[in-house]
Amino acid sequence: MKTLGKLLLTLASLAYPLLWYYGRENGAFFWLAAAMCVLWLIRAAMPQTTAQRITAIILAAFFAAVLVFRRPDSMYWYPVAVNALMLAVFGGSLFAKQTVIERLARLQHPDLPPEGVRHTRRVTQIWCGFFILNGATAAILTGLQYYDWWAAYTGIVSYVLMGLLFAGEWVYRKAVLKV
Repeated sequence: MKTLGKLLLTLASLAYPLLWYYGRENGAFFWLAAAMCVLWLIRAAMPQTTAQRITAIILAAFFAAVLVFRRPDSMYWYPVAVNALMLAVFGGSLFAKQTVIERLARLQHPDLPPEGVRHTRRVTQIWCGFFILNGATAAILTGLQYYDWWAAYTGIVSYVLMGLLFAGEWVYRKAVLKV
């Protein structure tokens, strides 16, 4: 059940921009907002870190508020909220003993050398910059009510950019750092 809940939330979140864009005129507001709220509540109930639980509760509350106040136009702000929360998690980890990326790296390399720690800190900073730019782009498109562009950017372009960032870091790590 836990895996199914995570899978459904991941798929719904990935498809969300296009589901909302194409369903907004067809009565999808209530059903999509309710489904996202329930999926985030399920995620909040699963065993996880405190930061993950808080993130899930905040996103469930976002969709609950959208439903209570009946504000379909608020649905466009979900990608902005996700980027802000990811920035908080990644950015907050820059002030912790280990960054998010370092913790992930230590799953494969428990004895990460100092240069690896420096690299993971830099990668965490790069992801923070990405979340700022990605969230700002989604916010600007929403604020200007460029909903066609919003759907294309949040539903396609931002995922391509994330993939390029992942791939670029991987190539750099393999080719330059030889890790």
